[in-house]
Amino acid sequence: MIAGYLLVTHRVRPVSVQALKRALEDEGVQFVREAGALLSVRVNGARTDIRFERLTKPFKMVGDFISGTEEGIAFVKKAKGVYRISFEPAQPQASVAVFEALWCVRSLMELVRGALMDVTAFKIHDAHDVQEITELEFDIRDHINLHAVEARDGSAPLWVHTHGMEKFGARDVEAFNLSEADLPAAESLIHRLCTDLAFGQGPPPRSVLQTGDEQFMLLPSEEARTSLMGIPLTTFDGHEGPFLTIVSAEGRHTIADLLKPYRDRFEAEPEERTQSLAAQARELLPAFKARFLRRGLMEPLTFLVRAAFETHPEGGAAEELLWVEVLVWGDDALTGKLVDGAAKTTEWRKGVQVEVEEERINAIGLQRDGEALTDEDMRTLLLAEKPM
Repeated sequence: MIAGYLLVTHRVRPVSVQALKRALEDEGVQFVREAGALLSVRVNGARTDIRFERLTKPFKMVGDFISGTEEGIAFVKKAKGVYRISFEPAQPQASVAVFEALWCVRSLMELVRGALMDVTAFKIHDAHDVQEITELEFDIRDHINLHAVEARDGSAPLWVHTHGMEKFGARDVEAFNLSEADLPAAESLIHRLCTDLAFGQGPPPRSVLQTGDEQFMLLPSEEARTSLMGIPLTTFDGHEGPFLTIVSAEGRHTIADLLKPYRDRFEAEPEERTQSLAAQARELLPAFKARFLRRGLMEPLTFLVRAAFETHPEGGAAEELLWVEVLVWGDDALTGKLVDGAAKTTEWRKGVQVEVEEERINAIGLQRDGEALTDEDMRTLLLAEKPM
């Protein structure tokens, strides 16, 4: 069992077992009394144990890179009690074990005001976070923390690694010799690899993989780090656990070329293209809206709009252009769900419902049976069917 989550509270006594059972009760749920546990839950082949501990001194947070809001961190520092949520990693399957543990946490947070600490990922979540994580599509960024450390001198000094994969029964992932400019693309590659690992679909160590025109593989860190040059061993203090290291197919730590397919998402859209899409949206929006409102129930058309959404990466403020699948269209605003979600933060998660005012729309798109129509094909379809 791993104590994957800590729910800290300002209460000094636990909720009653009866209240907790009522909150967790659902079809297929079994309750077991385990020694030392407030309650042990069995569901979908997963076991989750819930224990309560009254704190006699202030809660100490480990690590200098805790991810969470100021309010959440302040709440944790004043904790007087803690629920320890333990589960068996990868039993019966990695993502199932984590989800069921979070489902128990969510039910518990309906009874107790608290802040959730993901112990392996050094993350703090509030109740709204937990609700979204358990309701929306899986996003590995909710479950891991990416840590960049300057490990050497030179133009590519960064060692980038994850924290949080332990609760999936998998090794964390790392890469060396990266520059600041490499970070967004490297994070995208690492997130993809960790998602596969979390679902038990990760590549076996030493198997050669393809990304674009480049090949790479994952090596156990105890094997891969022997070929590192110029990095003092003290760099790894506090990171003694096993990792999977991304290296080239030849075992080299120079992997910048592997990131080419992942850079496009983070490159700024050419201004001419932005202006062209905005002009197209202004011209075709009345026909686009009219066509959506008279679409057939079984029609294979998906209507997409793009708008700017404010995000706050690393405490700053920025805008990301996000695509929304239209679900309902009112007089001057529409409701839809985000297609991909924000690239730099988890503030706007994939699948979350949002409202977009028509005046914010800066691009439109159509898909037929999942395939995007070209600008010209979309124009032809909309104008050909425009009511007289």
